[in-house]
Amino acid sequence: MAKPGRAIPQTRPLLTGQAKRSRQPSPADAHIELKIWLRLLAISNQIKRTLAARFRQHFDTSMARFDLLAQLERAAPQGLSMTALSARVMLTNGAITGLVDGLVRDGLVARAAHSRDRRSVIVGLTPLGRHKFRAMARRHELWVKDLLASLPLEFKSEFQEHLATMKRQLSIAAPSSARRLTLRGDEH
Repeated sequence: MAKPGRAIPQTRPLLTGQAKRSRQPSPADAHIELKIWLRLLAISNQIKRTLAARFRQHFDTSMARFDLLAQLERAAPQGLSMTALSARVMLTNGAITGLVDGLVRDGLVARAAHSRDRRSVIVGLTPLGRHKFRAMARRHELWVKDLLASLPLEFKSEFQEHLATMKRQLSIAAPSSARRLTLRGDEH
């Protein structure tokens, strides 16, 4: 309890909606949106580099191969056409063909003719591919948890909420073609 005559210090909330919304922009706010974008990009790239190095070290594979396997796991058991796979992992058809060729050689995926369109090829996980992907996915989750473990839980919860709000606002403002790409592949 505070002594009479002494003011209790006020603390500023961290990333909460309690901050005054009407404050005037300061010179530090100039270009804040660009600074946020660059910081998000830098952090994302740093995490990707770390994860890519760990995938090479522990599984002798690339992030692109892991991402492709993840999309096939999500689409199991029906698999995906090469075109759909290309759109989901946002790589060119040529790059997808090269990745799929390597995964077929390794016995992790198989190709089959589309049941209604013989010109189209469906790609799906093999039992070995499913087994290896699940082992990689478990390790991937542990790596991500480890990378973010030092952040306080309250911060992570609030930050996740802010990112969700940001994603909603961006999808409203985005052109319809960009919105389709955002909504199709990323449900987190």
